[in-house]
Amino acid sequence: MSGRSDLDDGVREDGTFSEEPTPCAYTEYREGEGHTELPNTGEGSEGIEARVWETLYGIEDPEMPVSIVDLGLIYDVAVEGTEEGGETHATVTMTLTYTGCPARKMLTDEIREAAASVDGVDSAEIRLVWSPEWSIDLVTERGRESLREFGLSV
Repeated sequence: MSGRSDLDDGVREDGTFSEEPTPCAYTEYREGEGHTELPNTGEGSEGIEARVWETLYGIEDPEMPVSIVDLGLIYDVAVEGTEEGGETHATVTMTLTYTGCPARKMLTDEIREAAASVDGVDSAEIRLVWSPEWSIDLVTERGRESLREFGLSV
């Protein structure tokens, strides 16, 4: 007997995984909002929101020459306060390819600064979400072409 519990890390003594994942005690879990239209490319957006999307298309993943939009990292762009004389605030909802991404701070800072630099935007924030989790299914066809040109098989 090894003294292990099936609850330690979700792995049973025989090496198989239990059906239920073991939650991390240091993470706050809450149900994410549904995003039915992923990947979101900003198609159909207008005005300031369209300009934010256009700016985000110009940002490439730090490890691969593919747009973060085409990579499927951007879930939504929302612009509020666009009436005359009011502050205009952009919120970019996004994810990363995995939770331990070493470029997390660099990339989120770059995205926030790019969104805030769009003409007509006074402030911007990043809403980093993990649900739904990123997968290769979120990459657009243009993103897949860029990844193939980079030498990846997708």
